[in-house]
Amino acid sequence: QVQLVESGGGLVQAGGSLRLSCVASKSISSIAFMGWYRQAPGKERELVATITSGDTANYVDSVKARFLISRDNAKNTVYLQMNSLKPEDTAVYYCNAKVRTPLRWYDYWGQGTQVTVSS
Repeated sequence: QVQLVESGGGLVQAGGSLRLSCVASKSISSIAFMGWYRQAPGKERELVATITSGDTANYVDSVKARFLISRDNAKNTVYLQMNSLKPEDTAVYYCNAKVRTPLRWYDYWGQGTQVTVSS
């Protein structure tokens, strides 16, 4: 079991920046995928970015060149640096961990942190 706690959300003007943090309750060095998802009001949750245990990152097209995902295994923490924020980035952002076991994959989620971008 992995508990995830996000922080760093808030209110920012368009064009501004925020850095989200996700602290895990145990070592993340062997967790196959860590990622950030978001859910805007009335919309489905969508993948924003993922990073593998080998530090390979992937992004949804709408955030490429603006967001950067990184991980610090020593601190059991994953970050999402968000730059050039737009009003359409407004959402609750959730941290996700995908843990692989010999029998199956497990998904763990944080409680979410609100990001609001004003125009």
